Parts: sequence; C-alpha cells; structure tokens
Amino acid sequence: MTDALHAELLQLARRAATRAGDLLRDGRPADLAVAATKSSPVDVVTEMDLAAEKLITGLIADRRPDDGFLGEEGAATEGTSGVRWVIDPLDGTVNYLYGLPTWAVSIAAELDGETVVGVVTAPMRGETFHAVRGRGAWATGAWAGERKLSCRPAAPLDQALVSTGFAYVAEVRARQAEVAQRLIPLVRDIRRGGSAAIDLCDVAAGRLDGYYERGLNPWDYGAGDLIAREAGALTGGRPSEPVSRDLTIAATPAVFGPLRELLGDLGAWTD
Repeated sequence: MTDALHAELLQLARRAATRAGDLLRDGRPADLAVAATKSSPVDVVTEMDLAAEKLITGLIADRRPDDGFLGEEGAATEGTSGVRWVIDPLDGTVNYLYGLPTWAVSIAAELDGETVVGVVTAPMRGETFHAVRGRGAWATGAWAGERKLSCRPAAPLDQALVSTGFAYVAEVRARQAEVAQRLIPLVRDIRRGGSAAIDLCDVAAGRLDGYYERGLNPWDYGAGDLIAREAGALTGGRPSEPVSRDLTIAATPAVFGPLRELLGDLGAWTD
C-alpha cells in the first residue's frame, strides 16, 4: 500500500509541477509587476506566484481532498489523510520578475510528517528532478530518458564549488555577505543562483559540491532536500540538527562535515 501511495503522490506532484511550470513560463505577462511584499520591500510576490499556487492546490485537492497543504503564498490546511503537500509555486521570484531563467516549482509530499516525495521542475532549463524516499533521485532534461542522479565524487573543501543565498532583510544580508567574503578564499569558488530548490538539485546532479543558506522555510527546501539526500548527498543544519530555518546545508559526504565546521568557525549561524 505504501509503495502504491508513494507512486500516486509522485505522479500527482509531477503533473502539478509541470502544469504550474507551463503556466509560469507561457503565461508570464510582459508587464509583470509586484503584487505584494513579504519580509522587506525587496522580498516580492507576483501575481504569477499566486496563480501557480492556486493551480497546484486546486489540482491536488481535486484528486486528494483530504490532504493538507503548506504553501508559501498562504495555503495552509491540516487535512485528515496523514499526507501534507509542501509547495513553493515559484522559487526564485526575483529571478522570474527580472526575466532570469533560474526559477522553479517545488512540491514535496509528507506522510505522517516525513517527506516521501519531492519534485522540482525548472522550466527555463527544461529539467525536472524527482525522488521517492528510498528509491533514489532522478531527472529528465535535454538528454534521452530519465537520468539517475549522483552527487560529485569526493573532493577536499578547498576544491569545492559552493552555492549560497542571502536574505532580503538588509542587516541580515550584510552579515551573510561577511561570512561569504571570508569563505571565498577557502573554497574553489562561490555561486549565488537565487533558487534554493535548484541549488539543492544541482548538488544532487553533481553540479555543485555544496550549498548552504540561512532563513529558508519548509517550502524552500522540502523537495530539494529529499532529492539531494536520495542522490547521496548529506543534508543538515547546525551540528546534530536537521535542515531548518536556522541553517540548511547540502553537500557531498566529503564536503559536508568540513563545510559545516567552517561555517561555524566563521559565525554563519551567529545572530
């Protein structure tokens, strides 16, 4: 029964992510404007974020009316089935607003509080990543068929390509920039893509050795965390803690421990 349920949730998540990705890619108005702000005036929501979340929750609720939802743009219902959908309808909103290609739709399904299915689709890259707990991580893209994902082979931290992100609150961002400045000489280089979901999937796909960020919400990392772990990466937060708003790290097994230790030394989670 569990395998059948996981398969059903995966199929539904992939369908919803594809439909929302198509809407966002094909329906983006030329005069796209900010519909609201969140943590600061530069932390924006567009009309398309709202439309994509409505599409996703409506499609899923039609098939599974007893499930719960947690969505970035306000979807919040408890449900009675034990399944909760954690949705970021548009991860990388600022990129999307400016016409940059690095944005994604992220959908995770939790069963009794544990993430069992994750789907991230990046329409402008033509790629979709997905994972089921215990079944590995996979992707479709410009290549033929599905490709099994695996994080990069072992490399020392000083040869690691690491990605990060920054908050939209000025004083928090300034502190994060200080940490990144001190980290740059100690790794191969740093990237800042602007989509946590894509960064996590790029760790899974072997395009990054590591990724870290503070201030993420469950919808930011829900699907990508599972995909990274199923591709062999390690994920976590502060020592002995899981990923959380306090800290999210995903990296190859060789990089994860040294990166977390170094971030601690640099004061990455000091408020």
